[in-house]
Amino acid sequence: MHLRLVPWFFIILNFMEYIGSQNASRGRRQRRMHPNVSQGCQGGCATCSDYNGCLSCKPRLFFVLERIGMKQIGVCLSSCPSGYYGTRYPDINKCTKCKADCDTCFNKNFCTKCKSGFYLHLGKCLDNCPEGLEANNHTMECVSIVHCEASEWSPWSPCMKKGKTCGFKRGTETRAREIVQHPSAKGNLCPPTSETRKCTVQRKKCQKGERG
Repeated sequence: MHLRLVPWFFIILNFMEYIGSQNASRGRRQRRMHPNVSQGCQGGCATCSDYNGCLSCKPRLFFVLERIGMKQIGVCLSSCPSGYYGTRYPDINKCTKCKADCDTCFNKNFCTKCKSGFYLHLGKCLDNCPEGLEANNHTMECVSIVHCEASEWSPWSPCMKKGKTCGFKRGTETRAREIVQHPSAKGNLCPPTSETRKCTVQRKKCQKGERG
């Protein structure tokens, strides 16, 4: 009876050794595939490598590759740095670099600030502004051309001559208006703000103290 159990004992023992060797082999393969991978990472990393930095991030953090010389290091940040935009995916939140002519952006198709030498228009960075717009060199944006605007004319002044309103028959009268909107660089220039015309009045004698 006991002799019959011996073969089964060796079969079970050999099977357990085989399972153990398979697990050990699988563990060695995993270590070869991910050298120096660590679970005890710092700075928001979920997994990391001594050579490559962060390989994955903790929830809600963004993964971004930072270049240090010829090497790229993975880091995990709460928000994307300037020049990058963030995209959330089911498995990872990733920072992607803006287009080459774009300094800051909302996504890959919408720039919010252009690099030097480019003008921002509707999320695009342009060398020159489209027709009907002009470049604002202060904000580096394409803006609408602003034309000069003037107020309505004032009423004509009394007919005068040499600053007096008496002692003459022919004199001049004037009216004025104000500039309410100055033009931009390509806008229409402002019109004159005063007009003078000749006038004729019935001569009247100057009162005492007035000089005709």
